[in-house]
Amino acid sequence: MKYFKFLIAVCFISLLFSCGGDDDICESGEGTPRMKFSFLTAETGKEKTVDSLYVAVDYGSGKVQLGGQAKITSRVIPLRVDDSPYTDIYFRITNKGVESKVRVNYTTRSTYVSPGCGIKLNYENLNSVLDLTTTFPVKSLQAGQNFIENEDKTNLYLLF
Repeated sequence: MKYFKFLIAVCFISLLFSCGGDDDICESGEGTPRMKFSFLTAETGKEKTVDSLYVAVDYGSGKVQLGGQAKITSRVIPLRVDDSPYTDIYFRITNKGVESKVRVNYTTRSTYVSPGCGIKLNYENLNSVLDLTTTFPVKSLQAGQNFIENEDKTNLYLLF
């Protein structure tokens, strides 16, 4: 009986020490990065705080509304993770208002991170095109960093 209790105690202690680890979850920003958008004034080119911004993204099965935010100077938006070479993003400044369509073209490169995180995508050769059928609310685009490895740098400036 003493050996049985000892065996159970050893199993329990080893179970406590073997649980968890750094590779179990992907917490430290090692996943696929999102694209960062910042806003500028079209007349002066200076940073602008947008009173409200609503975003929708077409991930291949129709538009997905990402919701609105108020009083922001930048926003990060996830891009498609399938084999598509582009993502269509729609911006508007009112909930039911006119929207501007921006097509973001890119190439992807897969990188293995860890057993818990799996594979992340890095986006390269970013090229954004504004649909010119509507020039409101976004008047034009200005390129930023043309690759996405993390969410620190602005990849595209929207001029309002």
